[in-house]
Amino acid sequence: MINKLDRYIILRLFTITLFVIAVLVFIFIMIDFSENSDDYTDKGAVLKEIWGDYYLNYVPEMTRLILPVAVFTACLFLTGQLSERLEITALKAAGVSLYRLIVPYLIFAFLCAGTISFLDSQVIPNSNEAKAAFEKKYLKKKSESIDKNDIYRQISTNSILSVNYYDDNQDIAYRIKFIDSDDDGVRKTTSANQMAWNEDESRWKLKTVIVREFSSSGYVESTISELDTTLSIYPRDLSRSTSDIYQLTYSEAIDYIDSIERSGAGNVNLPKVQFYGRLVYPLSIIIVIIVGFAVASVRRRGGKGLYLAAGLAISFLYLAFMKIAEPFGYYGTISPAIAASIAHISFFIVGLFLLISAKK
Repeated sequence: MINKLDRYIILRLFTITLFVIAVLVFIFIMIDFSENSDDYTDKGAVLKEIWGDYYLNYVPEMTRLILPVAVFTACLFLTGQLSERLEITALKAAGVSLYRLIVPYLIFAFLCAGTISFLDSQVIPNSNEAKAAFEKKYLKKKSESIDKNDIYRQISTNSILSVNYYDDNQDIAYRIKFIDSDDDGVRKTTSANQMAWNEDESRWKLKTVIVREFSSSGYVESTISELDTTLSIYPRDLSRSTSDIYQLTYSEAIDYIDSIERSGAGNVNLPKVQFYGRLVYPLSIIIVIIVGFAVASVRRRGGKGLYLAAGLAISFLYLAFMKIAEPFGYYGTISPAIAASIAHISFFIVGLFLLISAKK
């Protein structure tokens, strides 16, 4: 049963977390605006687009990134306050163990984790897509493209597509060739100067097409000015970027990874690590609650400053561990699932150890 103390702790955690998120989001927006204001002016972006299309759509992603830090700060601040005022000592004397006291913290952590997981699966991808479109149009950002020149994709078991250059701004591929083969060798090649994507019909339009059909006696060549074709390859398969996975819902991300593997594209471990990272990211909120409570529930010399310093150190180590592990998953040294979750598993074990070691 949730009692009055539980409700008080949950409410306090909520208000502190909300305050920290608001402050950090405001600071980030102000810094980002000052850094990019020249680009906005040069490219002709109006205030409605800047604040409505960009920053409004950036807030959900910023909230997702900031939430674990905000929850951790709230946990350290509130628990440290209770400890400094000897309220935790009084509760222990009244028969309330630390295991019982952490219950409202865990309830709040699970609520936050569930909320951010829902937003990340349904809401944030749409916001990120709109934000990415604005950045592409108005901001001079470092290119995130993985493929642009000399692209090869497997259409089916016996068919391969090669693209000399792909323009992701117009969804047009240049100097393309399809090679169809069987057990006896190449049976047919289809070359085109241009292959443009038709969004309304969800198909490709080939221009200046040359078809060669091979047989034991030679080949027959035919020329077609235009040809519409439906392929298992879509624009996103030819114009992959390092941020693609963050613009897709969970189900879309699974289909995206499947399409990469099916088409024979390389570097499939990158989106896998990113996707698994998204799945386990909400667990970080639960982990930092356990670690923060274990650290701040024991009264120490130094007061809140010591708790906050310890919290910053732990946050840095947690983030550093995640970033160090991810490249090992990118390059296949360890599996993408392990690369995305090893930091969370390690710090969960650390949190349990600290909680068990704390004076009950």
